[in-house]
Amino acid sequence: MKKHFLPLALAAIVSASLAVPLAVRAADAVKTVKVFVLAGQSNMEGKAPNTLLDYQAEAPETKDFFKHLRKDGKWIVRDDVFIKFLDRKGPLTIGYGSPNRTGAELEFGQMMGEHFQEPVLLIKAAWGGHSLVKLFRSPSAGLPSEEKLKEELAQAQDRVKKNNEKNKKNEPLPTLDDIKKPYGSSYRNMLAEVKDTMANCDTLFPELKGCKPELAGFVWFQGWNDLFGGADKEYASNMKHFINDVRKDLGVPKLPFVIAAMGQNGSEPAKGAMLVIREAQLSMNDVPEFKGNVKAFRTDVLVDKAAEAVYPNWRKEMDKWKKVGGDFGFHYMGSAIWFTRIGHAMGEAMLELMDKK
Repeated sequence: MKKHFLPLALAAIVSASLAVPLAVRAADAVKTVKVFVLAGQSNMEGKAPNTLLDYQAEAPETKDFFKHLRKDGKWIVRDDVFIKFLDRKGPLTIGYGSPNRTGAELEFGQMMGEHFQEPVLLIKAAWGGHSLVKLFRSPSAGLPSEEKLKEELAQAQDRVKKNNEKNKKNEPLPTLDDIKKPYGSSYRNMLAEVKDTMANCDTLFPELKGCKPELAGFVWFQGWNDLFGGADKEYASNMKHFINDVRKDLGVPKLPFVIAAMGQNGSEPAKGAMLVIREAQLSMNDVPEFKGNVKAFRTDVLVDKAAEAVYPNWRKEMDKWKKVGGDFGFHYMGSAIWFTRIGHAMGEAMLELMDKK
């Protein structure tokens, strides 16, 4: 019988590797899950009707736009990208927006799944109508001035008084503490959602059992509710505080941070508070400490012009409208193409930041 001997150098390496404790080798073998947080208000929820996606995925003039998201005539259900959106969870596919709708997460998740060898988890924390000036206000921004809070208190008490008189009730008047309490509540809920999902990753997603979640990036898509009451004037300051606080509270100092700037104006020039907020969001690109780790981009330049053309008369042209849109202007007309383009731009910006990192 012919014997086979390992060369001495190789034998030494093998011997040394066998001497490594099993626990250490097992730890080295643990897979990482790349975690991305998608946060904001209703547009981050996602407003493109699934019925619109189904139609455009088959229509001759639009099917090529969606072909990378489909296989054998059906929407791809990824086995390497997972999503948690409040009470919903599972493999990424259409339908993880508002009920029966889809948002930017579909294209963004597709891009992350194609890019990384590791599995990907999207954690979406988005609530319609929540502003950065109040509900998403982060700790270092502090509370508004006492004068502003007292003004808000007076308005709230006046509403309760009028309601009591009208309905012959005796509801107690709100206090200053009642006024302060909502500030930052969505920020705190967002952090809780992210931390809880990462801590219970194995339970929530059996497919990821044994994987170690690694927070890899954060995407912000918000702005509408800061158009009112002068909130636009402090948006830049609040955005800077928000980025710094998210990184601090989630324990990742240079966490790549992408901002989809307001763009519901579409082909029309932005003006007023919308312009102020968009410029405030884009100004994060120029903050010295954010260079190379924050990227804001415009969403108006990605407008779906076919939907935009029908939108002014959509109620009178419902047959046409159902083929291109499905919501109001402040929801990017519910355009599946516009939301997908935004998701793609989010993905491009994120990969650019991660490459720099």
